[in-house]
Amino acid sequence: QVQLVESGGGLVQPGGSLRLSCAAAGNIVSVRTMGWYRQAPGKRRELVAALNAAAETTNYADSVKGRFTVSRDNAKNTVYLQMSSLKPEDTAVYYCNAHVMTFSNRAYTSGNYWGQGTQVTVSS
Repeated sequence: QVQLVESGGGLVQPGGSLRLSCAAAGNIVSVRTMGWYRQAPGKRRELVAALNAAAETTNYADSVKGRFTVSRDNAKNTVYLQMSSLKPEDTAVYYCNAHVMTFSNRAYTSGNYWGQGTQVTVSS
């Protein structure tokens, strides 16, 4: 019912920047919390940044505060992650996450959705 399509990952040198994008598509009524998680090899998936529908409340992992900025465009059901001053320890697969309300078969349904993941590698 809902697809999250990510883009913007890649290889970047330490100190560099990248911008990730994630667009939600489907039978969407509203998109509530949107955000980004990441998973490095051998580690658990962790929250990177998230914000609520009105973009009033943001939540960042301590390790990215001051370097990463999460934002969203509600008209496009899209969330962004601007990453700056990247470090090798930021290397991971980054996953988009969204809590979405849909309408199908005359019913409203709330669900939690994930993107397919995009690789970010920080290396010289």
